[in-house]
Amino acid sequence: MQNKKPSVVLNYFMNTLLTMSSFIFPFITFPYVSRVLGVEGNGKVQLAISFIYYFTMFAQLGIPTYGIKACAAVRENRKELSKTVHELLIINIMMTAIAYVAFFVALAAVPRLRDERLLYIISSASIFLTTIGIEWLFRALEQYTYITIRSLIFKVVGIVAMFALVHTKEDYVIYAAISVLASAGSALLNLTQLPRYIDIKPVGDYHVWKHIKPVVVLFAYSCATTIYINLDSVMLGFMRTEVDVGYYAVAVKLKNILVSIVTALGAVLLPRVSFYYNQGQMKDFWETIKKSLHVIVLIAAPFTLYCMLMAGPAIRFLAGDGYALSVMPMVWIMPTLLFIGMTYVMGIEVLIPMGKETLVLIASAAAAVADVIINALLIPSLGATGAAIGTLVAEALVFIIQYIMLRKQILPVFMSIKWILPCIALGAASIITVPLMNVQLPDFWLLAVTSVAFFGVYGLTLLAVKDPMTILLWNKIRNIGLKLLKKDTNNI
Repeated sequence: MQNKKPSVVLNYFMNTLLTMSSFIFPFITFPYVSRVLGVEGNGKVQLAISFIYYFTMFAQLGIPTYGIKACAAVRENRKELSKTVHELLIINIMMTAIAYVAFFVALAAVPRLRDERLLYIISSASIFLTTIGIEWLFRALEQYTYITIRSLIFKVVGIVAMFALVHTKEDYVIYAAISVLASAGSALLNLTQLPRYIDIKPVGDYHVWKHIKPVVVLFAYSCATTIYINLDSVMLGFMRTEVDVGYYAVAVKLKNILVSIVTALGAVLLPRVSFYYNQGQMKDFWETIKKSLHVIVLIAAPFTLYCMLMAGPAIRFLAGDGYALSVMPMVWIMPTLLFIGMTYVMGIEVLIPMGKETLVLIASAAAAVADVIINALLIPSLGATGAAIGTLVAEALVFIIQYIMLRKQILPVFMSIKWILPCIALGAASIITVPLMNVQLPDFWLLAVTSVAFFGVYGLTLLAVKDPMTILLWNKIRNIGLKLLKKDTNNI
């Protein structure tokens, strides 16, 4: 179907741009929303989003991940690709209908949900939009340029709508509607693009059942993962108050933004490593895994340390002085960036292409159980900080279990990284940054000065100690710059 493979470099650039937009747009909107809606309003929206996510997850089963793998394997054959998409969509639509029945039963039965029925009904639109969007198909085809441009357009529309329509604490329902539009509204545009890649008319001879086992396994994995990603907010809301959810939401939002940046490369590489593995190109497969892990460590480690050091000013700038109780949850939750990045490589890029989804499930299920227990023990006394500790322990446990499962194959990958070099760079960056933390500046300028100092020294130190991946990336960036400069000079 596709004669030419999309460029990994272009895909990574576009997906990085997409994930950076996930950083920039919340950076623009969250300070405004936090101040306008207040802790309680922000907490209500976060609780609704977390609650609805369970139904979305149920409706999707494991299709978002499995669909990429399954479609990538047959993407050169339009008929087989169309058949695969139809089969997965049949499963998806059936589960979406069941999810909505369960949602409306819960809405009628639970008084707390019934009191905010409009908020929850509007938020539930994301269930339907996620299903009809078939995002996994476009990722399997590595259409990251389209995905990025489309998403940026809807994010811009969302920002304009937010500033135009959200003005008081009572506008939290409007904010929820805008959030759904910005995150899932692009599904409507996806429908117009489907005829380019697949046949819309039924092709017949469907074999839906062959997808059930891997989809169910990945669904169970999603359930386990969601427990320690979203259940924190739900448990906080029911064991404490919506105000506690509001405090926790600030730390989680920043963590999620950074996680999307850290895992950007892995998201791009999933269809490619699946293709390598299915074709038996194991040398290319493991070389790609090595580079992916190295890059993720180089990105995740400095983000983790900097955000822990500057948690106070970051919280004050992003959300205001009223969110002081968000600082400690942020400090505890930030180390999850490094664990998530490394487990993303082992789970999504290695185990799933190998067809070992069950091992990914085992690790996540164990972590989910640990997270629920720790939350139950710590949330009553520590609130949002207890939830953050539970998430940290859960992510660390996933890493430990997956590493043990893959130790023979993954040990050479980890040993390929000269760990002492990023440690030296982090040490140098900290020595420069810590004294600057006490400088009396407005939060924005303090963050600007310390971030330039921290990340500047970190990058320069990596170059000075000749970290192999840093040198490789620097040479690529320099070559691109020289080519652009030469092109501009020739046009004069």
